[in-house]
Amino acid sequence: MTLALLLALVQAAPALPTDSIDGLPLSTLPRQELPTRGCAAYLFSTGQVRGLAAVATADPATLRIALDGSVRDLPRAAAAGTVALGLNAESIYRASEVTATVQLTIEPRPNLNNGAAVPSATLRLDRPGQDTLVVPLAGLVGCAPAAARPR
Repeated sequence: MTLALLLALVQAAPALPTDSIDGLPLSTLPRQELPTRGCAAYLFSTGQVRGLAAVATADPATLRIALDGSVRDLPRAAAAGTVALGLNAESIYRASEVTATVQLTIEPRPNLNNGAAVPSATLRLDRPGQDTLVVPLAGLVGCAPAAARPR
């Protein structure tokens, strides 16, 4: 009886993508280009599986993630906090039934041209009827050459 129940649960669980980040429905993104205008935060997972987990772009304000095996671009719905290189300290992105909240710390570094460091960030994914996911991240901000120049 117990074995039959366990087998039923395993069969009912959705299959995870082969490039899953730490057993989550979030996958690594393929290589991404620098933006043609503005800046983008390239955020990498910091757990057991290290890979590009999200790209937050300032112009247009979108978040790219790979969720449930497909790459999605979510438009920004709200933003708060300090702005650095066109990116807010907290941004909320929403499309259909996915809400993603990105919180990040951007630190300029003298050894980085056209960008900055992101020593810590989190990605929170909320979907109705599913567990909320919170993933720790870190990365870099890369900018189109004209976007990072002081004005």
